[in-house]
Amino acid sequence: MFRALTLMMLLVTAGGTAAHQRTTEGPHAGIAVPEISHGEMVMIAEYRSRIIDLAAGAVDTNEPFRRVLNFAEIQYAYCLWGRMPGSVTDEASPFNECAHAYLAATKAVLLMMRTMKGEAEAAEAIVSEVDAGMVRRGLALITCEFSGEAFNTADIVRPRWSAVPTHLASLTTLAGLAGISGLLVVAALAILRRPTVPERQT
Repeated sequence: MFRALTLMMLLVTAGGTAAHQRTTEGPHAGIAVPEISHGEMVMIAEYRSRIIDLAAGAVDTNEPFRRVLNFAEIQYAYCLWGRMPGSVTDEASPFNECAHAYLAATKAVLLMMRTMKGEAEAAEAIVSEVDAGMVRRGLALITCEFSGEAFNTADIVRPRWSAVPTHLASLTTLAGLAGISGLLVVAALAILRRPTVPERQT
């Protein structure tokens, strides 16, 4: 329910943000987030939950780590929690650049945990599995338009909303989600407005 309402808010505000893909958050300089290749994206997307769960439980952290982790989570929400078809694999997807952003940040979080005493062993295991998966599936040499693009925690990368009408998979999915969200809101309002029946006195 919460995600459905959040989706509706994003769709409502999309018109005002379509012309600007990036928005600088706050007056302070951000932290650089290195680029991620297209092949790395595929593997990091599969391991994202495991990486974020490990990072969320980390105790001996520092400010840069927490800010990059926060950026990864914010970007994931802006990219509609990775639910859009083709956002990771389709270069033409309006959600591909924002997927690059949250996955680049997730990769950065993973690499930062390799130097953290409590998480180093688990992080190294994930890195080894990701590397092996890339070799096994021949992903190392695959690149795309945004493969060389670095990011910054002060710059939120938004989906290219203006390109949604020309990307059939995104358009169809958003139309369906918007319809479901609308029904949920109507149902919630109906429940809230339902008159209460007074108890019969005995």
